[in-house]
Amino acid sequence: LESLNAYARQFVQPASKPDVDAIYGIPPTVAIEQRTSRGGRKSTVATVTEVYHFLRLLFVKLGIQHCPTCEVPIAPQSMDSMLAQIMQSYKGKEVTLLAPLVQGRKGIYNEIAKWAVDRGYTQLRVDGAFVPTNPWPKLGRYQEHHIELPVKTLKVSAKDEKELRAVLQATLEYGKGTVMVMQGESDIRFFSTKRACPSCARSFPELDPRLFSYNSKHGWCQGCFGVGEQVEGMDAEQTGEEGRWVEQQATTAEIEDDDAGTPFQQALSCKHCDGNRLNPTALAVTFHDKNIAELADQTVSDALDWVQKLKLNERETAVAKDIRVEMAGRLEFLKQVGLDYLHLNRSAPTLSGGEAQRIRLASQLGTNLRGVCYVLDEPTIGLHTRDNHRLLDALVRLKDKGNTLVVVEHDTDTMLRADRLVDIGPGAGKLGGQIMSQGTVDQVRKDPNSLTGRYLANPIPHLLQPRRPVEKSQSSLRLKQAQLHNITGLDIDIPLGRLVAVTGVSGSGKSTLARDVLLSNMRRYVAHHSSRKTAVKPFHWFACEGIEGAGLVERVLEVDQTPIGKTPRSCPATYIGFWDRIRNVMADTLEARMRGFKANRFSFNAGPGRCPLCDGAGMQTIEMNFLPDVKVVCEACRGARFNPETLQVQWRDKTVADILNMSVEEAAPFFAAHSGIAHPLQLLCDVGLGYLTIGQASPTLSGGEAQRIKLVTELTKVRDNRVNPHTLYVLDEPTVGLHMNDVEKLIAVLHRLVDAGHTVVVIEHDLDLIAQADWVIDMGPEAGVGGGRLVAQGTPQAMVKKKGSHTGKALADFYKSRA
Repeated sequence: LESLNAYARQFVQPASKPDVDAIYGIPPTVAIEQRTSRGGRKSTVATVTEVYHFLRLLFVKLGIQHCPTCEVPIAPQSMDSMLAQIMQSYKGKEVTLLAPLVQGRKGIYNEIAKWAVDRGYTQLRVDGAFVPTNPWPKLGRYQEHHIELPVKTLKVSAKDEKELRAVLQATLEYGKGTVMVMQGESDIRFFSTKRACPSCARSFPELDPRLFSYNSKHGWCQGCFGVGEQVEGMDAEQTGEEGRWVEQQATTAEIEDDDAGTPFQQALSCKHCDGNRLNPTALAVTFHDKNIAELADQTVSDALDWVQKLKLNERETAVAKDIRVEMAGRLEFLKQVGLDYLHLNRSAPTLSGGEAQRIRLASQLGTNLRGVCYVLDEPTIGLHTRDNHRLLDALVRLKDKGNTLVVVEHDTDTMLRADRLVDIGPGAGKLGGQIMSQGTVDQVRKDPNSLTGRYLANPIPHLLQPRRPVEKSQSSLRLKQAQLHNITGLDIDIPLGRLVAVTGVSGSGKSTLARDVLLSNMRRYVAHHSSRKTAVKPFHWFACEGIEGAGLVERVLEVDQTPIGKTPRSCPATYIGFWDRIRNVMADTLEARMRGFKANRFSFNAGPGRCPLCDGAGMQTIEMNFLPDVKVVCEACRGARFNPETLQVQWRDKTVADILNMSVEEAAPFFAAHSGIAHPLQLLCDVGLGYLTIGQASPTLSGGEAQRIKLVTELTKVRDNRVNPHTLYVLDEPTVGLHMNDVEKLIAVLHRLVDAGHTVVVIEHDLDLIAQADWVIDMGPEAGVGGGRLVAQGTPQAMVKKKGSHTGKALADFYKSRA
């Protein structure tokens, strides 16, 4: 804030003084937030970990450039050689010799125009067009520009050779060894005293790190703009980070909206670069006989081996010393956390959640710093117990180097490895915020004030209700010859009407099986057979030969952690649907009837009752120049969302604004007489969301909160005796971000859905939830190419006896600890 001018500062809320007297011993701090997004289509393992940045630097400093056409090394060109080529190629023609002054740089370049005027030049060539030097036009400050000085236009002939030599020499001086020869407007050739092909005499600009970047127009392939695949709609303006690119997996294309039966199409490698993402000039540069795309095509393990065994001469050693250390540090950390099987050029959208999380950790923790405080927000999300221990070993090594690690975590293994625990509570939201206990694991375990301590001393019982049997006659979905990513020709049964856990190490193929094959096919199948086109168009299965029993499922739903709404006017009450009933209650009051108010009067989304200034949001957004927008409480309604007339209506001494500000726990008994309102409120309490206010803005909810609200919405449908079709629910790691107490409540909710006759498929690593499942499908045995196979399936107890199953081993240890 101190860096802002007075005008900008007046719009920003002044920061309140912290509620502490003093803080001592704060080291430099690196915070690694929890984020579930994988990255865009141009993000790769190498770019996210910055290994690729160091590779680019290595190629700029030590790469040998070759001519992409002749495949011969580039050699410097003498001025006499250039003169001879110009005389031969342009004999009898008029040419202009230009000196490159700026190449692909941002700025307004007033000083260059002044420099040209002082030397008597009346124009410069800017971005392909000649412009006057006086007056100099205003250039876009934040656009990249190419600026050349037209030294002279002359006719090429034998008698004028002396003049051509003098002009060429002057142009080379201005262009620092590079000259452009232009005939007409389109025929341009580069000549350089530094880099030219001895065979075809083509000259090349000096190597630039941007040449090796597929996020830059200087380096990307012109056919695919750096994606490496033939992707419809990708152009120079698309970054690959846009929502529609992130949503599509890199191996599949989007389904056409007008036909749910349209088959997916396999994405093809770009025909221009053969999937290498870069242009021919970049791919023609080699280091130790390999181009940068070939090095990026290695696995983490192979790349680390290459870096460690690289034999360099004296000059190369001096240049590459620090680069090797940085690359090795990051690659070593990736290997330590079990990602040695990943290829460096693996696209980010194809990574599993656990892989993405560990890669982001490697980009920060692989830097080999000392004396730093790392603040990690749930680093174990998406990790199998086996990989979890690898990560914790790496964190301990980081601590042993003299670093401090502050870890926000719900994982029991992490807590047990900690030197000190700080337990915050007692509840969530406004019910929390107090230090309940702190000390060693044993001290917290014995502390009666600590909810976490209670679960450490007495974990969740490994069977909360009797397990539902899976008989041979059990109806099921039979997935036939599934084939996608690392899954090849897999046949698998998913029992219907059961809680099914899909397990395996991160990257073993769980999400590919459950989401990319099962969910996507079933979603399309149900949509196809509920449309009128069923008899007209055949249904095409994606990545499998078919799913037997698909007709037994009438509805398919993925309950994920995406937000339930994007605007402040969306809230739990409107999403679940009981706000309509509350509005009816308010409209039924004597005061409302006297005033002629209908139910729509109590809507903050539309209608006459909402505040006209903030349109029912309760907040106003102030746009800031060069800063994020600032949200302030509405001046008219003071956050109440409604106009004064509406707020005069009360029910049981509460206005509609008061009700919105009630917590779920307060609202449940308040509406006890209205079962249609009280029941969803009680369900929210049951899943551990009693601390939320019923009008809390959706964008402020965490992923775990949003997911549980979606589950409550489904449970209300079960109770409301509406048409209750057999639903297939697919959940991807629903325990992420949940305390053991909340996990226990979540398990109860999932059992209620199954008891209502539905099928719940959960991709999960949490052993408490896996132990509660009726059936476990274990993928693996390893990740990447070492996975994609069915290792074992059966009840959780039966998994313990399966040899070669990492999940079975983890469950064996789990049951032993519960004995």
